[in-house]
Amino acid sequence: MPPEVVDVPLRIVRTSRRHDSATRHVSGSATYIDDMPEPHGTLHLAPGGAPVARGKIKSVDLDAVRAAPGVVRVLTAADIPGTNDVSPVVGDDPALADGEVQFHGQVVFAVVAETREAARRAVKLAKIEIDAETPLVTVDEALSADLNILPEYRFTTGEVGAALAASPHRLDGTLRIGGQEHFYLEGQVALAVPGEDEMLVYSSTQHPSELQALVAHMLKLPQAAVTVEVRRMGGAFGGKESQAAQWGALAALAARLTGRACKMRLDRDDDMIMTGKRHDFRADYQLGFDGEGRLNGYDVLLSSRCGYSADLSQGINDRAMFHADNAYYLPAANILSKRMKTHTVSNTAFRGFGGPQGMMAIERAMDDIAWTLGLDPLDVRIRNLYGDGRDMTPYGMRVTDNISPELIAGLERSSDYRARRKAIAAFNADSPIIKRGIALTPVKFGISFTNTFLNQGGALVHVYKDGTVHLNHGGTEMGQGLFVKIAQVVAEEFGIDLEHVKITATTTAKVPNTSPTAASSGTDINGMAAQSAARIIKDRLTDFAASFYNVPREQVAFRENKVFYGNHSVAFSELILRAHVGQVSLSSTGFYKTPDLTWDQAKAHGRPFYYFSYGAACSEVMIDTLTGEMKVERIDILHDVGKSLNPAIDIGQIEGGFVQGMGWLTAEELVYDAKGRLLTHAPSTYKIPTSSDVPADFRVALFDGANREATIYRSKAVGEPPLMLAISVFCAVADAIHSLAPGRRVPLDAPATPESILRAVKAVAQH
Repeated sequence: MPPEVVDVPLRIVRTSRRHDSATRHVSGSATYIDDMPEPHGTLHLAPGGAPVARGKIKSVDLDAVRAAPGVVRVLTAADIPGTNDVSPVVGDDPALADGEVQFHGQVVFAVVAETREAARRAVKLAKIEIDAETPLVTVDEALSADLNILPEYRFTTGEVGAALAASPHRLDGTLRIGGQEHFYLEGQVALAVPGEDEMLVYSSTQHPSELQALVAHMLKLPQAAVTVEVRRMGGAFGGKESQAAQWGALAALAARLTGRACKMRLDRDDDMIMTGKRHDFRADYQLGFDGEGRLNGYDVLLSSRCGYSADLSQGINDRAMFHADNAYYLPAANILSKRMKTHTVSNTAFRGFGGPQGMMAIERAMDDIAWTLGLDPLDVRIRNLYGDGRDMTPYGMRVTDNISPELIAGLERSSDYRARRKAIAAFNADSPIIKRGIALTPVKFGISFTNTFLNQGGALVHVYKDGTVHLNHGGTEMGQGLFVKIAQVVAEEFGIDLEHVKITATTTAKVPNTSPTAASSGTDINGMAAQSAARIIKDRLTDFAASFYNVPREQVAFRENKVFYGNHSVAFSELILRAHVGQVSLSSTGFYKTPDLTWDQAKAHGRPFYYFSYGAACSEVMIDTLTGEMKVERIDILHDVGKSLNPAIDIGQIEGGFVQGMGWLTAEELVYDAKGRLLTHAPSTYKIPTSSDVPADFRVALFDGANREATIYRSKAVGEPPLMLAISVFCAVADAIHSLAPGRRVPLDAPATPESILRAVKAVAQH
């Protein structure tokens, strides 16, 4: 039985509150890095990229660049006083290429000029000679060459060979899953301001502490001499976790060498060419199942395009494996991951961090089984869910908080799935060209960094003499509403209005050694850290009030901007002033580490997640079998966020994550040519969802239930899991194609662009 969850009266937490920057966002007054007033004499950088994808550098002639109008300095690898590396883990990602290039656009030099335009014009004057070699561009090419960036890794449970051999039904298949450009509205940008043997870097980064360390190593400075600050980002989605480092480091290098403030803001084309994407995958699988559609054995090879360096590929591919089961019990499984090196930009973190790719393969398997047996795909999914006696994951973690059956049953009813399935079948029978499809798919997503030491957070809280509160913590704000949620926690703790809590920029000068704002853990770890700091101060105030007013400690309470003692009360601000006069410390740090996490990488066994977030989505689509065009008609979502800290923010995250996932699986296509050049490197050639792609009938509801684990106010993470709800759109498209030839499997690859849909239609019709 789960521990009892006791609800206490709450006034600020669990209420819908506006994003702290909402008014500034819509009015255009929110300050991003490029909006900040530039210090006098600020210089600007532009990167010079490699003209080919692979080869040894023969010569770099930068004389014309140095002589160009406005140019102050040109940076090369030889100018770096310390370590030429901006990688998060392995040490294989130079800030400036030295000796060889490994992807088209890799930065070889950077121009520092009086204006951004002068820097960009000067870049074009460089003469770079490279002894070009044939690049490996695709996963298939890297597999053929057996070129891995990291060792392969495997999870196993049961005897999969025997399970497959003994199954009444067997099939195999391949699914190709495309990558995705982050397409954050604010591109990569940093402003470095030199000081007295110190450096201040304003950066649009999800990981200030990592950037601080990399800049310190590059400049041969102690980390205490480098401060990184970020108030907000205009979107990030993982693309600014590790890959913001290069631009911040180059700006800092230029500032150190010139003694002037230096800014680097990438042009959108350069941003798309020079920064990593979501990993694209090839999933090869074998299935063994019974006549009811229950899996007996699942053998899957997940091969990914990592790019030229490791970046975060180990954790991303590991998480693809962790989520290869999604919400389904696998009695016997072999989950093998190959991390392929290609001569393309290093792929990196993206919302879901590999989890979506792992889930895609098992969801295709569910559809394959249903098509083969002539069953409703929802029934196959329900029969394979985790349940009593079927609760052990392939990596040895027991699923103790499973709500998938209840949640899916609720969505099945509220979406009227069964009746709509019948109506769609009737429509398709009378419609030879336009076909409809429907799918209801689940999500089970583990919450915690799988690199367990990252599951920690810090906070700093000051209470000033007028009763206002200064809040700082290690999380970064990228539009997701983290700051307002943490402020709600602190306001609730002190019993004051939210307006009295001042949210301040994330800075390494206040909270050190922070983890990235990633893995959907921002609220969990920073909320608990901030609560801890506030409670330390509150305990001091409680002791002071009990002594000052001569009442038992138990009779002191904080609420409604007052402090109650016995039958009396005093304004919170008045107590604060008296406590200050009474020499009570009104400042504290807070710290939190996620409990009960274990992971043995060598044995591939443990409890890597504190809990799971669950959800389900029902999507209905319509396709034109002559053109491949697709339209989403209706979306129904029921999603689990525990006891929501802020329902309005959480629903916004669910809607936004779903649409971003829908874009990944239906429209956003990354195209490289045989020479390793990205052809879709601008909004003109890369299509993200627009408002017209979002169905007018879009229904989102929050599942009513508390987190069984002791998270902040029993809430659950919401950042990443909703993206995977969009798998239902992809499955609905496949369902519509399947109506052309019931019983046949649909070889639809992601993204389901019109071209991909037409290929699948043709394959089904000709089979």
